[in-house]
Amino acid sequence: MKGESTVLIRRLVLAILAAALPVVAVVASSVLPSAAPPAAASSNVNAYWLVASDGGIFSFGGAQYYGSTGGTVLNKPVVGMAATSDGAGYWLVASDGGIFNYGDAHFFGSTGAMRLNQPVVGMAATPDGGGYWLVASDGGIFSYGDAHFYGSTGAMRLNQPVVGMAATGDGGGYWLVAADGGIFAYGDAQFFGSTGSMHLNKPIISMLPGPNGLGYFLVASDGGMFSYGNTNFYGSLGGVPIRHPIVAATTTPSANGYWMTDGTGLVSNFGSAQYFGSAPSPLFRPIVGMAEAPGSGGFFGESFPSGAYGYDISTFQCNSFPTGAHTIGIVQVDGASSAAANPCMAAEASWAGGGLNLYTFLNYEASSTNEPGCNGDQACNAGYQAGVHAYNDAVAAGVDAAVPWWLDVENNPISSWSTSTQENANFVQGALNALHETEGVADVGIYASPAVYNSIVGDYTPSVPFWMADYLGSPSGPGTCADYANWVAKGYQFPGPPEIVQYNSEQFDEDYAC
Repeated sequence: MKGESTVLIRRLVLAILAAALPVVAVVASSVLPSAAPPAAASSNVNAYWLVASDGGIFSFGGAQYYGSTGGTVLNKPVVGMAATSDGAGYWLVASDGGIFNYGDAHFFGSTGAMRLNQPVVGMAATPDGGGYWLVASDGGIFSYGDAHFYGSTGAMRLNQPVVGMAATGDGGGYWLVAADGGIFAYGDAQFFGSTGSMHLNKPIISMLPGPNGLGYFLVASDGGMFSYGNTNFYGSLGGVPIRHPIVAATTTPSANGYWMTDGTGLVSNFGSAQYFGSAPSPLFRPIVGMAEAPGSGGFFGESFPSGAYGYDISTFQCNSFPTGAHTIGIVQVDGASSAAANPCMAAEASWAGGGLNLYTFLNYEASSTNEPGCNGDQACNAGYQAGVHAYNDAVAAGVDAAVPWWLDVENNPISSWSTSTQENANFVQGALNALHETEGVADVGIYASPAVYNSIVGDYTPSVPFWMADYLGSPSGPGTCADYANWVAKGYQFPGPPEIVQYNSEQFDEDYAC
């Protein structure tokens, strides 16, 4: 950034992006499917929905919205959701077993008028979308449509309550999971293992089916992930301090990745599951469930509307702020990893106004102090420390640290990086873990110059928004946005999608929202 570098910039870090997401929590007035339900998003991108306890729906990655109970007075809160097989609809289920169906999801029955021994805690749909099962916390099963009853724990004395279920790929069976990770298999569902005899740090909150019904994942409230059968482990939040417990999770269709969310709607992604945003804050009601959805791949809830214009400023603009109208206002927190804070941060944040984003400048360091999620890697340790340090500096300055953050990864006379691109990537990932997972910042992205990014971190391309610097091309916001595809066509690899581009003027760094 200006004054810190006339050279090129590089990659910012976090599995999340930009601002206060204007996520769609749309209200539905009817629980009946429309005569002609909208078609599912025509894309191969795996996206996701979140649902709150009032039935409000939040759509990400271009997933279509089909309706919600967000404006309806419910007898009992919503506790989960399930999508139809084509992704063109979904069901919501309340704790009394009331069913609310949208899109091409049809109503086959509910326990809403029944007196239940224990509340409903989850549901699963049959593969063809012609039915569904509801499960209560005592393991009682209620089957509707073409969903067959294969057994339950309703008459058993359980060590821990049932918290969820998953169906096999052919719909010929299902698993139930208890809070201690005990597994109960029925129909053609096979037993592949459990955590029932293990001492867990936190209880199990959900289970996810693996491919072809030959395995499953168990998810704990601390973000721990346990994989059994033919499922693969792609990472977890186990051991990483998180602000709020994980409440729901879902997998990609091929189970080669998964998402998790806490009650605030903060989404974390692993494996091939791409990050498309988190819920806005504050929420009217907490998030209680999520489901995979077909999407168009667009990041939902950018920091700024397309075409917005503004500036980024740092210690070098302490006494000379840009004048005139601006929407974008990105302010430096730290001038180097774990270094002294920008002394003008509070004044510059005031100048930024409602368009405030924050950025922190990174340079390689190593630390032997083990940090969460780093598995002893000293670069990751130092990156984590840099992220926490920057967050604390923003809070100490009285600046709103919950806004979107950017990790500044560049190569200039001030910064220094390891000769190992892997270690540099680990450093950036450590900072990402600290800001997104531990500090709970919903949106974190990477700022970098496309010409030098890969020389610093190699092929490290986390699924996060990209703030692209362009000092070599035409100083045009829209033109530079289009240049992103040109760089990719030349074989360069970046985070994405591009959200903001930066280019130089005579005095200030100017920014344009793609």
